[in-house]
Amino acid sequence: MSWTDWFQKRLGRLHAVDEARWVVLDVETSGLDPQRDQLLAIAAIAVQVDWPRQRIAIAPGDSFEVVLRQSEAVSAKDNILLHGIGLQRQREGMPMPEGLRAFADFVGSSPLLAFHAPFDQAMIGRFVLEHLGTGLPNRWVDIEQLCAVTHEKVRARALDEWLRHFGISCANRHQAAADTLAECELLLRIWPQMAGQCERWRDVEKLAAQQRWIARA
Repeated sequence: MSWTDWFQKRLGRLHAVDEARWVVLDVETSGLDPQRDQLLAIAAIAVQVDWPRQRIAIAPGDSFEVVLRQSEAVSAKDNILLHGIGLQRQREGMPMPEGLRAFADFVGSSPLLAFHAPFDQAMIGRFVLEHLGTGLPNRWVDIEQLCAVTHEKVRARALDEWLRHFGISCANRHQAAADTLAECELLLRIWPQMAGQCERWRDVEKLAAQQRWIARA
């Protein structure tokens, strides 16, 4: 079965969103241009959602991490110092098609959340399309938008600012797995305000969309 046939078959099973399992993710890249730079790694952690009880819980045992093989050196020294993925690890990573297929299998039909999600979505989407022949059908929401709409008076935009506001520590900042866990903890902190306004995933999407109407300094 070709990659495209496999993915099209998978698409047929993804009509419904898995509202009880969200996936929080983060990527490491060779730069900040989603159209030109390379995707180096993906880390993801599932969050279990109990809608009747209005509770969420991080599921560390339900997690994913992959370093993706690079055919040539794509990271400058400063970039490597930031994310910690050296040239040897890049050369020995999982082949791009296999790594992306494993990621797609992990997320299943879960909605995807990330801090400044449009960047992660564009980067992953570009490589999934290139290597698997189609796009991910999953729904995306930006955690930063959820932070802004649930805490309108907080003057924060960057992840470090929001982590500092809630007193969340991240020992290995800018490493995908550590950043993903910190983002999960951030989601836990804003959940009480979300739960009062959301009864299903569609409500979460609508809540995040309200951020565009918030005046921000």
